[in-house]
Amino acid sequence: QVRLVASGGGSVQAGGSLRLSCAASGYRGRCMGWFRQAPGKEREGVASIDSMYSTSYADSVKGRFTISKDNAKNTLYLQMNSLKPEDTAMYYCEAHTCGYTYKYWSQGTQVTVSS
Repeated sequence: QVRLVASGGGSVQAGGSLRLSCAASGYRGRCMGWFRQAPGKEREGVASIDSMYSTSYADSVKGRFTISKDNAKNTLYLQMNSLKPEDTAMYYCEAHTCGYTYKYWSQGTQVTVSS
C-alpha cells in the first residue's frame, strides 16, 4: 500500500525559508511533485521531478523553490526560500508512475507566510 507523509510546514515571515519533506513507503516510482492549495483557490502544481531528475516549476516559484529527491531514502523535498505571503497554502506531495495520470497523495502540511 502506497503511503506518502508530508512534513516540514510552519509559520515564517516573508523572506524566510522552509524545507518540506515527503516520505514515501510502498512506492518505488520515479515521478513525484508538490502541489498547493490556498483557501478559496484550486489546487495548483508547484514543482515536479521525474525519473531522470528533470525538474519543472510553476512560474510563481521559479528561482525560489528547489525540488529534489533521495531515492535511497525514498523521500521527496521542497526547499522554499524567499517566501512570500502569497505562498501561504496547504502543501501536498504526490507520486505517480511516470507517463500515467493516477496520483497518490499525502496529507497536507500547512505553510503560512506573514508579511
